[in-house]
Amino acid sequence: MFNFLKKKLKEITEKIVGKQKEIEEEKEKILKKPESFTEEKVEEKIPEIKEIREVKEGKTLFSKIKEKIVKKVLEKKLKREDLEPLLSDLEVELIEADVAFEVAEKIKNDLIKELEGKEIKRGKEKEIVVDAIRKSLNEILNLSQINLENEIKNKKPYIIVFFGFNGSGKTTTIAKVANFLSKRGFSCVLAAGDTFRAASIEQLEEHAKRIGIPIIKQKYGADPAAVIFDARKYAEAKKIDVVLADTAGRSYTNENLMEELKKIVRVNNPDLKVLVIDSLTGNDAVNQARFFNEVGIDAVIFTKLDVNEKGGAILSVSYLLKKPILFVCDGQKYEDIKYFDKEEFLNNLLNF
Repeated sequence: MFNFLKKKLKEITEKIVGKQKEIEEEKEKILKKPESFTEEKVEEKIPEIKEIREVKEGKTLFSKIKEKIVKKVLEKKLKREDLEPLLSDLEVELIEADVAFEVAEKIKNDLIKELEGKEIKRGKEKEIVVDAIRKSLNEILNLSQINLENEIKNKKPYIIVFFGFNGSGKTTTIAKVANFLSKRGFSCVLAAGDTFRAASIEQLEEHAKRIGIPIIKQKYGADPAAVIFDARKYAEAKKIDVVLADTAGRSYTNENLMEELKKIVRVNNPDLKVLVIDSLTGNDAVNQARFFNEVGIDAVIFTKLDVNEKGGAILSVSYLLKKPILFVCDGQKYEDIKYFDKEEFLNNLLNF
């Protein structure tokens, strides 16, 4: 997974490493032929030397200055003018990998800041550049975390409402989360709050049957806030730990459905509001995140990572929302869900 983004990051690394090696080769030539620094060339660099001639401890001022120039050249440091051309196409390459423009710009500026003027030892070029990229990406993903299991233990019933764009895999994800929690000893009930989309109730009901979890439902067209409220009361009466509530998929132009979401939140005061995003959505994931954040998103779940060659949407949404990634889903089975591991994600991207 994420092979496309990994390829782009590898190309960036190879460009910078190649430039650093060019600088080193140039310096090797200077070391082998120090006589190339003639008095005339030094005078070109420092015109004032024409007015000065003196001898100290057996060395002329010219020879001392020549030594300083050679030493300066041998510092092996990348300059901004070395980096700028290499990273000029960085935004385009990262945008092709579904990274939002502002995130690509941040990564570019971070690399310049981190590498400009940095002394790099021979053989450490790739390590230094990869570390610089890792530092930038780590800042994007350095988000607060939610210990879901601890929160559920401390508050019952714990109400989780799931939001998502049409086709994001939200309903299946709800079943995966319910199965994940039930395997860890938590009792769950599903709330069929999507009373808008045809067959949505039957779909969630089928998932509930397969994983052996009760479901609260009403007829199509019913008030979803009321359905979720009923599920909450059911959980209280039966001492069930978690209510997982589905909602209708949204589109940007449907203001009525967005108002419905706000009503669901207002009536049920959920403990966790989760946005489910199809990781294949690309740069549109940023628009979805902005849109749904009107109701105050607490966490994100990304689906379809197993078939995602790019991976940039994860960076973009994290940078925009500044909200934790709770789970990632990487398959069709109920077991294909896991907590998001930042280090695993970075290691996968930077393992080249």
